[in-house]
Amino acid sequence: MEQYIKGKRTVFITTKNTDYIRNDQEIKLLQASAAEVKVIGSLSSSYFQRLLKIFREILFTDFRKYDTVFIGFAPQAVLPFFHFKFKNNVIIEDFFISFFDTLCCDRKKFKENSLMGKLLKRLDRRTLQLGDVVVCDTKAHGRYFAEDLGCDPGKLRVLYLAADDSIYYSRPEIHKNPDDPVQVLYFGSILPLQGVDVIMQAVALLKDRRDIHFEIIGPLPEKYRVDSGNVTYHSWLTQNDLAEHIAASDLCLAGHFCGDIEKAKRTIPGKAYIYEAMKKPMILGENDANRERYTEGESIRFVKMGDPEALADCIVRSCEDIRTKGVFAK
Repeated sequence: MEQYIKGKRTVFITTKNTDYIRNDQEIKLLQASAAEVKVIGSLSSSYFQRLLKIFREILFTDFRKYDTVFIGFAPQAVLPFFHFKFKNNVIIEDFFISFFDTLCCDRKKFKENSLMGKLLKRLDRRTLQLGDVVVCDTKAHGRYFAEDLGCDPGKLRVLYLAADDSIYYSRPEIHKNPDDPVQVLYFGSILPLQGVDVIMQAVALLKDRRDIHFEIIGPLPEKYRVDSGNVTYHSWLTQNDLAEHIAASDLCLAGHFCGDIEKAKRTIPGKAYIYEAMKKPMILGENDANRERYTEGESIRFVKMGDPEALADCIVRSCEDIRTKGVFAK
């Protein structure tokens, strides 16, 4: 991929807000290597307004002045419709998500064999066909794109996600009283593949443990909440506040923990990169994607996905190790 970026005049296009973690990572990558970087994107909170601005700018940009077009989040919304504008450019696309997989298999908005399901799969396939280089977030995800969506395996390049190290970095250790409960933190946007139901069932199993305190950060529906004195809920926090809460925690839950959504097994949760950057012990779901990057050791422990009893047991063992040894026992 570097041969198409280094010293090249490059346009970066994204339909998601430009400060999104993946966009920020890729813009910085381009700025460090390309001769020139033009960003076509928006910070608007309205997806419709973002698309209008982006589409208008694409139409009025002379792409003959550039060597490479790098399409970030959701190339499906750009590449099939504006390919005629990029006919003289090398096209790099970040196929971060499959529309078909996300909307039909993960969130189940449409049936896989419905007309919309078939259209979404066709859109995915066409988008993959049009790119010269296809960036994916894990090898496991790339295999899915090749085997199920027809992507040429020779096009695939893996770029693992990275946390924003200006916000998420290791802080000095906070002194705690030995009698204080072990602080266990989870944050997320509560998507189905994250397995929040599994997490909260594990929390319910441990609701009488006063030596463990849970902090759950995110828009958690009332139906999942456990009424217990050892759980604190936050609907959401700013990134800087989130970083401070992570710094104060002893153990972090990364996931993914859902056991029946295949996408959960092919992706590494973004929060894992944040916990890693902040040097926090974490529990990961046992799957091929997580195993690509992480190895069980003093700060990493794997647990069977979709199993709240196994997660509860892993949390207890991990907390006992942290309390007595400071690290996970091998």
